[in-house]
Amino acid sequence: MELTVNGHTVFAATGGKPFDRSQPAAVLIHGAGMDRTVWSLQARYFAHHGRSVAAADMPGHGRSGGELLTSIEAMADWIEALIDALGVEQVALAGHSMGAFAVLEAAARAPEKVRGLAILGIGATFDVHDDLLIAAKANDKLAFDLVTSWGFGTAGHMGGHTSPGLWMMDGGVRLMERAPAGALYADLNACNVYTGTLDAAAKIACPTLLLLGNRDRMTPPTSAQLAAAIPDCRTVTLDGCGHMMMIEQPDPTTDTLATVL
Repeated sequence: MELTVNGHTVFAATGGKPFDRSQPAAVLIHGAGMDRTVWSLQARYFAHHGRSVAAADMPGHGRSGGELLTSIEAMADWIEALIDALGVEQVALAGHSMGAFAVLEAAARAPEKVRGLAILGIGATFDVHDDLLIAAKANDKLAFDLVTSWGFGTAGHMGGHTSPGLWMMDGGVRLMERAPAGALYADLNACNVYTGTLDAAAKIACPTLLLLGNRDRMTPPTSAQLAAAIPDCRTVTLDGCGHMMMIEQPDPTTDTLATVL
């Protein structure tokens, strides 16, 4: 599905079914250097279980036009504009990693537009390692290797993909290689300098799910602090799972998301 948001074409996957405004809507936002395809399984499930789904490519990612957004605040404003472009009054929002900060900020800014919130793989802060930022700024492939190495748990390193013959780690590298030069750095730096997490958390007015992996080396150990700051928050931790839970443990992730989406 193509939409026009802030004067630019935006592409959103709908899970294989047309976006129906008469059904409850769910908007899914990807993480740094990625695109809508990280939500493929979840988008398809919810689209075939009574939800209208928009798994959107952020500006400058995937098939969406527009300039890269360089702050979480700008991403939140864009998400609010996306909701308006979808032509619905309320949505459930889900975001992973960078996308989680963006949907959290969006839900704080426009609480009347968000009926449920799922934030995956974040804590109260997200201090990006200097070596990763330097590599990403230089468009060095090392950045992709670091993200996938730190982002996947043990199963992802050893194999563990639900489809025989596919490897999560290499798939992650190929995904980020598709992004335009500068995208990963812009996204990571936006997370690194964002300081509004707890202020945004205190303003959330809808039921919220914080979904984590206990083998996640990308998320700092401040998730409990974030959960405590959100008025109505439930935390679920997936055992043996790293940062990329939608791919590493797709079925438990989808089942857990269903409780709020």
